[in-house]
Amino acid sequence: MSTRRTLLVLAGALSLLAACNNNAKPAEGDMGLGAAEGAKVTVVEYASVTCPHCAAWQAKTWPAFKTRYVDTDKVRYVFRELPTPPVDAAAAGFQIARCAGEDKYFDVVHALMASQQMLVSQSPQAWLAAAAEGAGLGQDRVAACLNDTAAIAALEGRIRAARDAGVSGTPAFFVNGKAVISPGGEGASIEDLSTAIEAELAK
Repeated sequence: MSTRRTLLVLAGALSLLAACNNNAKPAEGDMGLGAAEGAKVTVVEYASVTCPHCAAWQAKTWPAFKTRYVDTDKVRYVFRELPTPPVDAAAAGFQIARCAGEDKYFDVVHALMASQQMLVSQSPQAWLAAAAEGAGLGQDRVAACLNDTAAIAALEGRIRAARDAGVSGTPAFFVNGKAVISPGGEGASIEDLSTAIEAELAK
């Protein structure tokens, strides 16, 4: 192997190692469910409220995953925001979810994913308004949230952190910092997640 190729391989390995380390640690702005921080197993999902594959995972896999691992406090589930096209709509959706409060955050995120068809059949404005109304947020409150410069800067910081961690697509899953990938494009399967989780729990 040439010196140049060796250096490229090493650089790639170090980049992957750094990504794994970043995805194993708590990060600013993390939203979590289940076991407390410092749990033996942490599952991190990077997702977007405008990502169809993320919505499919939420609809098909989340209920079983939540019942088996989150509700039982076997894992710490962490959700990290990585807006996908239309990025402005996704970013606004995340801002509304945060404005709804930690107790309603996941309800808003899941509602946005479940109603993605409104983005096409109606408009991003109608889609966002329905989610805000469902969370009990009035128009004035929503406007204030969407124009909160500190909140916008914080979201931009979370996006940079995701990219620095080597995440370029959604949904992306990590179990204790190790990527879990299943064929099909709709996120990690419950079977593959369970295999990774149970291996970590057994350590």
